[in-house]
Amino acid sequence: MRENPTGTRSKGMSREEVLALPAAIDLDTSNRALGLGRSKGYELAKRGEYPCKVLRLGKAYRVVTADLLDLLGLAA
Repeated sequence: MRENPTGTRSKGMSREEVLALPAAIDLDTSNRALGLGRSKGYELAKRGEYPCKVLRLGKAYRVVTADLLDLLGLAA
């Protein structure tokens, strides 16, 4: 977690943190970037309704970072 200007903890990610992500990330990291709770993020992924592209690799979910950046308006 990061601190916001008021000194309290925030669950989101800074712009710099998001831009430093690898090509694919785990669902928990993507949820954090989007401000989604863990349960809601997994529920959306399971139903195929996650707001960006999700890959299912065995039992794990991976989110394509380029799609996440595009959704957040940070794509190059």
